[in-house]
Amino acid sequence: MPSRAARRTDVHDLCSLLGVLQRRIDEDRADGQAKPLTVNEVLELVGRRAYGPLLLVIGLISISPVALIPGSTWLLATLTLLVAIQLALHKSTPWLPRPALKLKLSEQKLEGFIAAARPVARVLDKIIRPRLTFLADPPWVIVVAALCMIAALITFPLGLIPIAPLLPGLAICLLGLGVTAKDGLLLTFGGVLLAGASWLALTRVI
Repeated sequence: MPSRAARRTDVHDLCSLLGVLQRRIDEDRADGQAKPLTVNEVLELVGRRAYGPLLLVIGLISISPVALIPGSTWLLATLTLLVAIQLALHKSTPWLPRPALKLKLSEQKLEGFIAAARPVARVLDKIIRPRLTFLADPPWVIVVAALCMIAALITFPLGLIPIAPLLPGLAICLLGLGVTAKDGLLLTFGGVLLAGASWLALTRVI
């Protein structure tokens, strides 16, 4: 029987990412080993060496019920900042601190989030395609990295307002998905959403 790593499907859009996670949950249930997944396990499933899927996963976690755990919003913002800095520096393999990789995600809550996100994912995946691809490649990818840094930094003050951190979290999702699919238009939408989140942070918190 092939190992779980060997059965891993490459993430190329939002539906494929959700599918990879759901298959892992189904495998655990079939084996009678249902247990919380760690961030490290999720990243191993989707490919932790690719910046696009990595940012997408962090963004999805930040808008999922997991973000309700006290302190998780700021932890995820810190992870985003670390990944964005490494993306800007063109590091071949992103590094994350061990404590962050040990963060546990409830499979039950994760499965509920996957079910709720699938309809939106299907719609998005139908309109996402490679276009303005230069925006996802060097040197323009530095701009994407800068946007991710801004999203991470404004999450800290927005964490004081209920639900407000969802805005930069959604922006990270769009930016990560845009890099993954090499969709420059999606990256632009992510930047516009981030501008709105920045305005909220400046006018309501700072």
